[in-house]
Amino acid sequence: MGVAGEMTGKVSEKYNTVEYYFKLKKTNEALVKENLELRSLLRQNYEGPDSTHHIAIDSIKIDSLVKIQRFKYYDAKVVGNFVSAQNNYFIIHRGGNQGIQKDWGVISSQGIAGRVVNVSANYATVMSALSRQFTINARLKKGGERGSVKWDGESPLYLIMKDVPKSAQVAKGDTVMTSELSSIYPANIMIGVISEIVDDKSSNFFSLRIKTATNFFNLEYVYIIEDMQAAEKQQLEQAIKKSNE
Repeated sequence: MGVAGEMTGKVSEKYNTVEYYFKLKKTNEALVKENLELRSLLRQNYEGPDSTHHIAIDSIKIDSLVKIQRFKYYDAKVVGNFVSAQNNYFIIHRGGNQGIQKDWGVISSQGIAGRVVNVSANYATVMSALSRQFTINARLKKGGERGSVKWDGESPLYLIMKDVPKSAQVAKGDTVMTSELSSIYPANIMIGVISEIVDDKSSNFFSLRIKTATNFFNLEYVYIIEDMQAAEKQQLEQAIKKSNE
């Protein structure tokens, strides 16, 4: 009876572990869906043309604002991830058949993650922010000063923000976010916090070492961002280029 009881206990323990795993997986998936819905409600996803009349409202009624919606989100599971190269990528299980296109921004639940660079029917390759080829326009949350953020190929825990004027009031722990000039992200998406300030005496600019908000070692789910007004903006940019040729 003792041996049988021990065996029954071990089987029961393993069953409970497996059951807990699947329950946890379902919980994570539910949270991803909930975050997707909440992100879709953010004011920064809606941009109408400037007007001489402004009406302040305390909440957003989605049905009335769909016509000026700029950013739309899609959730996706990460099925492959690389962090040890100079140009790192991860693969998501959502592709062209699910509406994904190249050059869309990708974020984690914590902050920026990368940009879609290749799309197949059901998968897409995302250039990680941990890539020497990846650059994003950023700003300091406190003072609003802008600069460019990219990876220096060193630690996967840090990014570098350059071109920050020395007139800026910066301190360790300050937040760095995407700016409104970003071509693939809405403004105010978290990038990270300042961990080190490098004062180059030969320059009028700071270099800031930023601890990434996103943990690139354990990416499981991400959100892909569609800029629904991108085509209109690109047409104007192309017209300007042609006029300058």
